[in-house]
Amino acid sequence: MRLAGKIHALAAALFMSTALPALADTVTIKDVTGRSVEVNTPVKHMILGEGRQIYFLAALDKENPFEHVVGWRDDLPKADPESYDAYLAKYPEIAKLPTFGGMKDGTFDIEQAVALKPEVILMNIDAKTATEEAGYIEKLGKVGIPLVYVDFREKPMENTEPSMRVMGQLMGKEAVAEDFIKFRADSIKRVTDVIEKNNPKKPVVFVERAGGYSDDCCMSFGNENFGKMVEIAGGINMAKDIIPGTFGTVNPEQVIASNPDQIIVTGGNWDKYVPGGAWVGVGYGADLKEARRKLEALTKRPAFTGVKAVADGNVHAIWHQFYNNPYQFVAIQEMAKWLHPDLFTDLDPEATFKELHARFVPLDYKQGYFVSLKEM
Repeated sequence: MRLAGKIHALAAALFMSTALPALADTVTIKDVTGRSVEVNTPVKHMILGEGRQIYFLAALDKENPFEHVVGWRDDLPKADPESYDAYLAKYPEIAKLPTFGGMKDGTFDIEQAVALKPEVILMNIDAKTATEEAGYIEKLGKVGIPLVYVDFREKPMENTEPSMRVMGQLMGKEAVAEDFIKFRADSIKRVTDVIEKNNPKKPVVFVERAGGYSDDCCMSFGNENFGKMVEIAGGINMAKDIIPGTFGTVNPEQVIASNPDQIIVTGGNWDKYVPGGAWVGVGYGADLKEARRKLEALTKRPAFTGVKAVADGNVHAIWHQFYNNPYQFVAIQEMAKWLHPDLFTDLDPEATFKELHARFVPLDYKQGYFVSLKEM
């Protein structure tokens, strides 16, 4: 049977199974691409186009976020195994959740998705081109399944708040979403108010994306994501004028020539991607002694030879997944302390992260997200 025929057959089955008196309100939601999408809310069954979307789904339903999930992409155990294991220990039923491949790599199974009868499929904006080229929005529309885009990666400093509001609408958790948004804004303001008042000299900062993940150097960020976070924290992003978009690469000679005052490497436990790699394994409950050892080893590479940051010990590692969830404000606070230690003696990013967990995250907090060669 051709794909179209299978989808029409599934559509008939889906219609018969859902032709019941309406128990939800049909609302029109504008996603972060500006699309108007009709969705029955609150959504009880959704497919997560990326497993790491649980970071923000959990922030809106601390009791049982997986209650809403009928399928998800298979990336969380690979990209953030410690968080996955913690969620698995608390919600063992997630081991049985159907998993999907990705839209961008062409391994998303639309027939499987339709068979699970989701009320919405949630996609990151970086999958938009692949989704459109495959015609998935139209195919899913024929069986009454809306697709909604959110974004915490491409332009997180611009799209985090609207994305959280979209999620609040979908889940009928608008008040919780607004509480989270206020907590985030207040946490960032604790940095920006001090920077604005004191107008300190801004250090040049090189952010290396996933340092040690491969032998190549150096992936970095342009004027968004960690690049923008550095600027909010009172630094100058070295790669801003080199990389035109959010993500890109600079060569080792550019790092040496720029002679950055500070280096920040994003890291995580990527043993399932690069077994035994040189990456710095910061994250949930990480071994910080081992992370510091691996961070120091990265400074021996040619790109960092003789640069000021290495000579002064101003080399740090931070959890890579801050780049892909609404918790970026914790990273901004930590970077502000690294870049301007004298101005932020009273700022405690660890306490901010603990409060985030206590108020919005189902997991108990464990340290391990930051490490520095210089003792703070």
